[in-house]
Amino acid sequence: MHLVLFFIFGGLCVAGALNLLLQRHPINSALSLIVVMSSLAVLYLLLGAEFLAAAQVIVYSGAIMVLFTFVIMLLNAGREERTHGSKAAYLVGFPGAAALLALLVYVFLSYREQLGGVVLGEYLVTTSDLSRVLFHELLLPFEVTSVLILVAILGAVALARKEQ
Repeated sequence: MHLVLFFIFGGLCVAGALNLLLQRHPINSALSLIVVMSSLAVLYLLLGAEFLAAAQVIVYSGAIMVLFTFVIMLLNAGREERTHGSKAAYLVGFPGAAALLALLVYVFLSYREQLGGVVLGEYLVTTSDLSRVLFHELLLPFEVTSVLILVAILGAVALARKEQ
């Protein structure tokens, strides 16, 4: 069952990444990036890294993508043109989503008794061990990343500000 879920969410991740590159509107690209980040969180969950999956959802799919969307909206200060949606989304998206839902329901119902069969390895990394590594050994890259994100947001605000 893990292999089936891996192929489903791996394919969803690749499809989201391709959609990210092919979209013309930056907001749609940001939404595709959220799909990629959420699919990666499920892949982390399949690997048994629950903390990493939760951090992926909270930090990347949540906070960072909200910031990206906010910056895109700031930079796109003009009027947004109204579209009626993509024809590909109607032709492929709805049947694809229905097929994905049917496949997931089939997998979960047919392998119901095997759902709890994940075995942990010998070495178990706790949250305390992970936080010790993150905030002692990797503190400088962690802080540099946060400063880099802050500078990017300030740059977007400076570019989006209208001249008077």
